[in-house]
Order: sequence, then C-alpha cells, then structure tokens
Amino acid sequence: MSWEKELEELRQREAWAEEMGGAEKVQRQHDRGKLDARERIRRLVDPGSFREIGKIAGRGSYDEAGRLEHASPSNLIFGRADIEGRPVVASADDFTVRGGAADAALHRKFVMCEKMAHEMGIPLIRMIDGTGGGGSVKTLEDTGFTYVPAVPSWEDIMKNLETVPVVALALGPTAGMGAARTVASHYSVMVKGLSQIFAAGPVVAQAIGEDVDKEGLGGSELHTRNGVVDEEVASEDEAFAHARRFLSYLPSHVGQQPPRTDCDDPADRREESLISLVPHEDKQVYSMRALMDAAFDRGSVFEMGRRWGRAAITAFARLDGWPVAVLASDPSFLGGSWEALTSQKVKRFVETAELFRLPVVHLVDNPGFMVGVEAERTGTIRYGVEAMNAVYKATVPWASVIVRRAYGIAGSAMSNATRFQYRFAWPSGDWGSLPIAGGLEAAYKSDIEAADDPAARLAEIKAKLERVTSPFRTAEHFSVEDIIDPRDTRPLLCEFADLAWRKLGA
Repeated sequence: MSWEKELEELRQREAWAEEMGGAEKVQRQHDRGKLDARERIRRLVDPGSFREIGKIAGRGSYDEAGRLEHASPSNLIFGRADIEGRPVVASADDFTVRGGAADAALHRKFVMCEKMAHEMGIPLIRMIDGTGGGGSVKTLEDTGFTYVPAVPSWEDIMKNLETVPVVALALGPTAGMGAARTVASHYSVMVKGLSQIFAAGPVVAQAIGEDVDKEGLGGSELHTRNGVVDEEVASEDEAFAHARRFLSYLPSHVGQQPPRTDCDDPADRREESLISLVPHEDKQVYSMRALMDAAFDRGSVFEMGRRWGRAAITAFARLDGWPVAVLASDPSFLGGSWEALTSQKVKRFVETAELFRLPVVHLVDNPGFMVGVEAERTGTIRYGVEAMNAVYKATVPWASVIVRRAYGIAGSAMSNATRFQYRFAWPSGDWGSLPIAGGLEAAYKSDIEAADDPAARLAEIKAKLERVTSPFRTAEHFSVEDIIDPRDTRPLLCEFADLAWRKLGA
C-alpha cells in the first residue's frame, strides 16, 4: 500500500499554483515593471524561510468523470516566514489571477491570514496589488445575485492593529478593499509611478465628471503628502527594505520587549557641532535632523511620514542600542507650528509608541499652533487638542529636550505636565504663553505712543523683557528642571534610555 499516487496529485497541484495566473499574465505583470507575488515574498523575507499555507487552495477543473484536469490558485499567497530571524506572516496579492478581484478569492484564506498574525503574536506584512479580494462586476455573472456589502475578517484587521505590527506595501493600482487594507496598518509604503490608491478607479471617477488617470487620481505624490500613506520609495526592493527596517525597532507583539542591538557608538559621545547648531537670531532656521543624527546611535534614525505633517518629524531611532520613538519639531516648515495634518501625524505616532511600549524622546521647537484663516478652516485646534490628548494619555517613559521655542497650548504638548518631567533645556530655550514679538506692542501700546521717541521706547522695553525671559530665570524657579550644554544631549538621552528600558523590561 502506498499513497504515492495521491502525492503525485499534490505535487501537480503545487506546480499549477507556482504558475500563478499563467505564463502570459505573469509576463504581462513583469512588462508593467512589477514583480510577481512569489518573487515579492522571496525578496522580502529571509532566504529559505517561507512556508506557504494553503498553496493548493483555488478552483479545480474536472472532466465529466470527475477527474482533475487543471487547478487555478487563489489570488492570495501567504505563510510563515522570517525577517532578521524573527517570525512574521508574509502575504502577497497575486494580480495575475483576476487582478485580485473577488471572483478569484477564497475569503477564508484572507481571514486565516489575518487571524494567524494576532493569534500567534507575530507581525503581518501585506503586499497589496489590485482590489485585494474586493468586488468585480464580472462576479455578478457567476453568482446571479448581488450581496449586501460586508467585509470578511475586518474584526481581525482591527485586532491586528491592537496587537501586532502591521506593514502594508501598495505595489500596484490598489482600489476598494485593497486600499482599505493598505490604510489599516501601522506603516505603509507606495512605489513612485508604480502604486496608486483610490476608493474607486478612474472609470468610476468619470461617472462623476472627473477625467483623470490612475496617477492623477491616487498616485504617491498625492497620498504620501495627505497622510494616507507613510512613505514613497523608488522601487519594490526599497519598499521591502523599509518594511524590514520598520519591524526591527518593534516587538513581535504587544507586551513583548523589542530587540536591543549591539552598539559601538559610545553612550558618552559629545557632539561638538551641537554647541552652535541653533542660531541666536530666532527667525533663522537650522536642521533638526542634524541634531537627531548627532544625538542618536550613528545610522539608527529611521524617519516615517516625511512628506506629510511636515512641521513634526516622526522617527524610530536607537540610544545605546535601545529602540526609542522620536518626535521632533522641524523649524524649516511653518517654523515648526502645528497645523491640522501635523497634529494628526503626532497623534498617530504617539499612539503607536504607546501601543508597542517604546520610550519617547521629544525634541521641542514649537512656536504654537498655526494661525490664520487656513488653519481655522482645516480645524487645527480640534486636531491639535487630539494630539495633545494623545501626549497626556501616554504612559511610556518620556523625555523632552527643549531645543528652542515652546509657546502656547501646542508648546505645552511637549509632555504630560502632571508626570515626572525627564526634561532638559538648551540655553537657546525660549518659552511662554506667546512670543514677545507677538504681544509686546499691543501690551505697551499707550506707553510707547506717549514716549517722545516711540521707537527708542519700544527697543528699551524689548531689551528689558528679553532679560526677564532668560531660561536661567526660569531654572531659578525650577520651572524647568535642567539647562544643559547641548553637547551633553546624547549622554543624557542614553541615560534616559537605560532607565526607561529597566522600567519597561521589569
């Protein structure tokens, strides 16, 4: 007795699955400049680590006697793999099989893919290309009826967002459910010129009188600047590299400690350039990213969402090998003022740090919320308060470095003021309810107008107030804890990271 005949059928079915949508459609995929689904998985994960689940699932064709003639695979490939030696769920939509549409999908496979991540406590990477199991008008011909919309496994998608790191790589035109699966992630990437995301494609847009192509409707130029997607890259391989690096800072699941890496960058390194980084002239800008490169472990800063909400920089980095979440002002955009998009970006980032229990380092140079008609029209104060609420709700260890300005309500969102303040200020620190320049002439209007030389009186008042606003006056009253030499920033932050991870690892 032997089961060799049955194993031959298994091997035949597996061989058909390897063909995906067939040689012609695979070639068409390549001709579009896109990798096929199986090659994407091979390039994403550690070599030889992928074990596919449900490989022969699909649709079989049988003759009149019930004998198998051919089998077509489903349009989702998923399984267990490793990234840097750590297990993940890797999945890829196969656009060569009906463009990822519902009439080629097995919904239970999508469901099991999502469930595997949170039930096994391992990160999920979705490589999305097409509708991702979404609808197709052609489905009506096969089913003979329409259905009331429902999303299989959406509760699992939400559960994953609460329990494991989720990465979404949009690797082609991505509509409907595929677009939703892209956005429902902690980190998302588009490939410039290759990826587009939309609720419905250009043909549907034409129905409402908009004549636009795929790129104009939902290209990376749009969606990496409005906050829909985090990152724009030049190639699929670059997208895979970003996914791998993002995951390297995070635990495999909520409640687990992330890995610490070996570090040959001395924790007591003092960067001489920091002593002159911030200009004395308050309207001159400087590079906050240069500060980050100097203060954190060399080469460890991994920025996310650089093209949207640009007044805030959000990044992961390492201090003496320990991962931290970095929130920093960018004085080169709107002077660092938080507008609506920046506030939404801050809220999402702080909530991600809280979820995965990463200590936060906040590098502060915030002149306040953006003002003006556009700021009011976009609801800046509402989104700003939501960002501030996220900061105040955070319970992870938090360190703030006041590099320059901290004004008004937005400035007060540097940290939760009711907690212990692990905080340092540079001598360039400048804070208050509003800048002197913003209220001096109004506050002293009658005094200035009554003077024989109004301009001289204005200069006299300004000089007097500038002496009062010295950060050392604030430190005298212990309203700021410590003023430090900027060159001590890295050693002090490494000390913070050590204490933070002793607490979090307890």
